Amino acid sequence: MMMRNRSFSRRSRQRGVVLLFALVVLVILLAGGVAVIRSMNTSLASAGNLAFKRDLVNQGEQAIATVLNTFSGSGALTAAATRNSNLKSANYSATTLATNDRGVPTALLSDSVFDTVGVASNDIENTDAKVKIRYVIDRLCNAASSPGTQGPGGCVFPPAANDVRGGSSQEMGTRLPPPPSTTYRLSMRVTGPRDTQVFLQASFAKPEQ
Repeated sequence: MMMRNRSFSRRSRQRGVVLLFALVVLVILLAGGVAVIRSMNTSLASAGNLAFKRDLVNQGEQAIATVLNTFSGSGALTAAATRNSNLKSANYSATTLATNDRGVPTALLSDSVFDTVGVASNDIENTDAKVKIRYVIDRLCNAASSPGTQGPGGCVFPPAANDVRGGSSQEMGTRLPPPPSTTYRLSMRVTGPRDTQVFLQASFAKPEQ
């Protein structure tokens, strides 16, 4: 009888160890499952944000079309004399705007600074897509005066016709020189769903005529 009791006690202890080991394995599997689910959620969120950003880049083209219309036809900034001064109603600065270390104008980062450059009513909104585009235009010049009087030291000009960028200098000399142009910079802040924001920039030249 004593031998049977000892054998029974030994088997009970073995079963207890197996149960404990099974519980430890179960906890490890649960922890691994939770980690996998969190990883999947993070991946899905990242993929969603990336899709939002790509869509916002496409939405930003609306501001480019709006600004180009402002510089052509009967737009507010068509006349060269008008572009020599700030025009707040068109979100336009005749001088280069201050930027952060990434080149983004501070006017797009602070509402109080933006109010000194443009007006919020110029924001382009797509209520269906929940997208808002805010933009500013600055002329890459040091002073609010005629680019011709400032010269290359005061304004950024595109390459001249006699600048050889390829081919032969003789060929370049036969071309008619283009009218003097000044470089302008368009900066945009596109805000979409989930507070996703994209900052975009484009530059273009406009003849001073």
